[in-house]
Amino acid sequence: MQIVDLASILGLILCFAMCAYGIIDNAGINNIGRYLDAPSAIITFGGAFFAVLAANTMKDYIGGLKSFLLVFKSPAIDMSAMIQKIIELSNVARKEGLLSLEEAAGELDDEFMKKGILLIVDGTDPELVRGIMETELVSVEDRHKKKISFWEDLGAMGPAWGMIGTLVGLVNMLYEMDDPSSIGPSMAVALITTLYGSLLANWICTPVANKLKVNNASEIMMKEIMIEGLLSIQAGENPRVIEEKLKSFLSPEQRGAQSDGGEELG
Repeated sequence: MQIVDLASILGLILCFAMCAYGIIDNAGINNIGRYLDAPSAIITFGGAFFAVLAANTMKDYIGGLKSFLLVFKSPAIDMSAMIQKIIELSNVARKEGLLSLEEAAGELDDEFMKKGILLIVDGTDPELVRGIMETELVSVEDRHKKKISFWEDLGAMGPAWGMIGTLVGLVNMLYEMDDPSSIGPSMAVALITTLYGSLLANWICTPVANKLKVNNASEIMMKEIMIEGLLSIQAGENPRVIEEKLKSFLSPEQRGAQSDGGEELG
């Protein structure tokens, strides 16, 4: 389940609003056209996006573009609730045996956790269970890193192609040095490409990459908690010991919430 991430939406909108305010306050609403230049936009945005395309397969490129929408959806990750669920499963296994977990697995929405439980129920060796789960974890993280890398690469290309556009504009300006009245406008157009490149990198690409990193870290930690919890259940550890082990993944604030909201263990 995912929920709308208001922080990302507000952040991107307010970044644009602050930039627009600065432009309007400085140049006036009637002169906003000074900051709009089609050739500069084509060089900067076209060059940056197509350079990234050249460095990726078409599938990865399209996947990278689509990942922009993930920024507006925050995964519903509740580590305290997950730990509580693992404790409940450990109590079931302690009272009724590991085979009783098969029924509980059918009620889970998380496929990663369900897979781990079924491996345990099948009597798979603990080291093999860990190996299988960690291999899948690495695969998940690699897929996430591809999308993060896409935005990091695009963020690096934006200013670079902005500088290329600036150099193109400067060449034209130098050819027109015999007309002093054209130097100022030509220089302004040359610098617009640098502005566009900086906007692409710092307004879009860097925030998107950073938010994807945050979401990735949260999901990976959640899955690490699942692995440790399930292996502890398989080893027959006491539910209270499992709880304390898993709470080490949480911040002090989260541990307090876990303790307040936790149920008595049998």
